[in-house]
Amino acid sequence: MFEPPGDVQSFRQTMVVAASDIDALGHASNVAYIRWVQDVAKAHSEHLGWGLQAYVELGAVFVVRRHEIDYLRPAFEGDELLMTTWVDSWKAATTIRQTQISRPEDGCELARAATRWALISTDTGRPLRIPRQVRDAFGRDDSSS
Repeated sequence: MFEPPGDVQSFRQTMVVAASDIDALGHASNVAYIRWVQDVAKAHSEHLGWGLQAYVELGAVFVVRRHEIDYLRPAFEGDELLMTTWVDSWKAATTIRQTQISRPEDGCELARAATRWALISTDTGRPLRIPRQVRDAFGRDDSSS
């Protein structure tokens, strides 16, 4: 199973697949998975004290530069899902966040995602170096850049 390294603090959140998440094939759409990956990242950040207002006060926000998702099995309306996310690595102005989506009822892993987030200035829209206090909040800093 895809899991965070032992030295990384993960965040978990459950949700139920809604009827609005279902596509023409009768299972959760790709768009729903992307939304869930973004939603759990936001919830994790808020849980650590880094909600939108904290970033606005910093003068910067994280934006998605790239999503990479491996769809392993379908999710269906009414399924309870467990989303587990963690920050995997840091660079000067970007970070990679991993997310796993599974179904606790049968232990089935449904998807894995890697998202590259970039910190950008709210004034200029240009990338900014991620401050130490942000890195420290997420509990892992493997870069000295």
